[in-house]
Amino acid sequence: MTGVTFRRARAADIPAIIALLADDGLGRQREDTGSPLNPKYLEAFQAIDADPRQLQAVAVLGDEVVGSLQLTFIPGLSRKGAWRGQIESVRVAAKHRGSGLGQRMFEWAIDQCRAKGCDLVQLTTDKRRSDAHRFYERLGFTGSHVGYKLTL
Repeated sequence: MTGVTFRRARAADIPAIIALLADDGLGRQREDTGSPLNPKYLEAFQAIDADPRQLQAVAVLGDEVVGSLQLTFIPGLSRKGAWRGQIESVRVAAKHRGSGLGQRMFEWAIDQCRAKGCDLVQLTTDKRRSDAHRFYERLGFTGSHVGYKLTL
């Protein structure tokens, strides 16, 4: 896929990001695409944008947001003080799935992690996203850990 650029998301991108997050069976259950925009989204975006260890990024084709992901850079004492890059909330617009955009987004995200000095890149994924699991494995990720969540 040519012509795509990657950049830090802006507040004006929030509706497009939320639309991407809601554009599947799981996301439709979790996100609020109503208008006006739920103020919690802007609050979350402002917190992400203000934190130097967070990066909400978008993939843009022309003027259209066609992909999104969030990167978190995590310092740690384990692995000899290694930094980790956490990739989350990856979404590609439905009409661009299968075009190679997802792979380009991951290559870009992994480069960002390298530039920050990360020794490891990790992600979590819902157990029901079997297509995503195959995609991550094709990119070289391994399902080496089990993750747990507690909804509050």
